[in-house]
Amino acid sequence: MSLGPVMLGIAGTQLTEDDINRLLHPLTGGVILFTRNYLDSRQLAELTQQIHALRNPPLLIAVDHEGGRVQRFQKNFTKLPAMRELGKIWDKRPARARHLAQQVGFVLAAELNACGVDFSFTPVLDLDYGQSCVIGDRAFHHDPNAVSDLAHHLMLGLKKGGMLAVGKHFPGHGYIQADSHLEKSIDQRQYMDIEMSDLIPFQQMINLGLAGIMPAHVIYPKVDQNPAGFSTVWLQKVLRTELQFEGCIFSDDLSMQGAADYLESMVMRAQAALSAGCDMLLVCNNPHGADEILNQLQWEMSAASVSRLARMHTKNNFESMAKLREIGDYVLAVREISVIGCEGAELPLG
Repeated sequence: MSLGPVMLGIAGTQLTEDDINRLLHPLTGGVILFTRNYLDSRQLAELTQQIHALRNPPLLIAVDHEGGRVQRFQKNFTKLPAMRELGKIWDKRPARARHLAQQVGFVLAAELNACGVDFSFTPVLDLDYGQSCVIGDRAFHHDPNAVSDLAHHLMLGLKKGGMLAVGKHFPGHGYIQADSHLEKSIDQRQYMDIEMSDLIPFQQMINLGLAGIMPAHVIYPKVDQNPAGFSTVWLQKVLRTELQFEGCIFSDDLSMQGAADYLESMVMRAQAALSAGCDMLLVCNNPHGADEILNQLQWEMSAASVSRLARMHTKNNFESMAKLREIGDYVLAVREISVIGCEGAELPLG
């Protein structure tokens, strides 16, 4: 059974019978984990092993694990800095910032890898305009070239840790104040304004081999009346054709208000996102909505989508957290990133 186009959340730290039934459904292709699914690294490794054993090929396992205020797993994991901290270093010592970004990516990926997680939805490629309540310090910088530079080196670190990168939130969520998790979000800029700023990190990262992209639940009415994740203009014309992106497109959570204000029915949202060009849909915190989609959605995966999703499996470089902590490169990386953001701390030279 090949992977389906739906990525689901699960209830808790162990799989329930309802979870298992949903994960065995042919339309399911992955699981997204949250803090509610985590006790410690041992429990997480057992949970991911159980999930991977359910199907062949194994279901994908993902998480939003960026650092700063978006780090789902805390106990037994290295505390990762908000990406803004790397941007602050970039302003004064860009070479040092690149090195630290790579070290952050390596630690992030290696720890998730050791626990059986396939990938994280990172890096954030949004620009920091100083007004977004949801992006804020999740963004590296306001300068698109700084964002591109730091995101590239974070991606190199992820690759060293056996993991591919997924950039978000295309074509840019940083300009508006609204939070698409909670409300309808509209960006009134012209396409040219977005192209000359927010699209730059996406284009540069695509050129460097970015494997995945997540579009925003934001409407850009001067370009299209549909939110980007439901827009053939944004996903087919701009992303696939103009930017020549060949990787995997993951919808943002279909349960978010930015999606609900667009289409009331979960099945209609799923159909619209897939028809617009998404390869995989996220249904994170809505088991009833997940059941609605699994019971009613009619969709046949294209060979291209199947191939793109298959690529997202991690390369299992690390057997366990205990084994990982015996690796010199990892120990050094943890030590180096531990001082990022510490007031008054002097960064080691390098």
